[in-house]
Amino acid sequence: MKLATYRDGSRDGQLVVVSRDLSTAHYATGIANQMQQVLDDWNFMSPQLQDLYETLNNGKARHAFPFDPRQCMAPLPRAYQWADGSAYINHVELVRKARNSEVPDSFYADPLMYQGASDDFLGPCDDVVCASEAFGIDFEAEVAVITGDVRMGATPEQALDGIRLVMLANDVSLRHLIPTELAKGFGFFQSKPATAFSPVAVTLDELGDAWDKGRLHLTMQSTWNGRKVGMCDAGPEMTFHFGQLIAHICKTRNVRAGSIIGSGTVSNKDWSHGYSCIAEKRAIETIQDGKPSTEFMRYGDTIRIEMKGRDGQTMFGAIEQEIVPLEKDLAKR
Repeated sequence: MKLATYRDGSRDGQLVVVSRDLSTAHYATGIANQMQQVLDDWNFMSPQLQDLYETLNNGKARHAFPFDPRQCMAPLPRAYQWADGSAYINHVELVRKARNSEVPDSFYADPLMYQGASDDFLGPCDDVVCASEAFGIDFEAEVAVITGDVRMGATPEQALDGIRLVMLANDVSLRHLIPTELAKGFGFFQSKPATAFSPVAVTLDELGDAWDKGRLHLTMQSTWNGRKVGMCDAGPEMTFHFGQLIAHICKTRNVRAGSIIGSGTVSNKDWSHGYSCIAEKRAIETIQDGKPSTEFMRYGDTIRIEMKGRDGQTMFGAIEQEIVPLEKDLAKR
């Protein structure tokens, strides 16, 4: 099934069930009001939502209405945890090679991960608000999962069983703030503003054979200012699958229902597939030409991130955002 959260003036929005083709939706009010309620009682509520989903797809839902992604918040508007990995080691290799730095051997056995802000996610069509273009604004096209409870010490295989939903993410990065933050030895903070997520989150059965052992074998499409810049395969080059990423967290703690885990920037060794973030494009230019030539995003720039199924239809809906200055955002309030 496919689930979304509509704006209703509250922080957590209103849960809706969305048809497979994303054409219609139906409020889930009689079952659950918010996404977190479903995640907390998944075994009881998800079958009821599945029944509503099937009724909606069969055109028999009495109170269905046209689905509008612009009315969507993030599927889970705020979460107990947002942990983002760097599962595509090719991305790390490119960035390190561009600055003449070796990738430590440990990176191939133990995934990189940071804990981001989870109190203020963006909807799929919300503006990316930034106080200054000088911060080095970049998009990052990622796959993300939402979990149920996963116990401390879970194996990667056990952790896979804890995945409830899959969605897309734009993990916005402010590249020019990163070096000084990392130099402090305490990780990202100001350089990682609010993350945006796709209009809908989907259950694993919707993905069919494209979901295989914790990897999603579909193409991540990134379109910057109307020009397609990335057609990256999210599956085979994912060094650490989602079970391994979740198990990495579970080494020392429980993961609770409503945690979101990101894959990191989708990246391919074949450069003809393009890129899922500007930093990777700049790394390739540095390797080839000795210096980068592609600038980071400016005010007025747009980014569209989408993934289509084997049938050519959009799977999660599209993230479509514009970069705007803080002053413009304040003026709208």
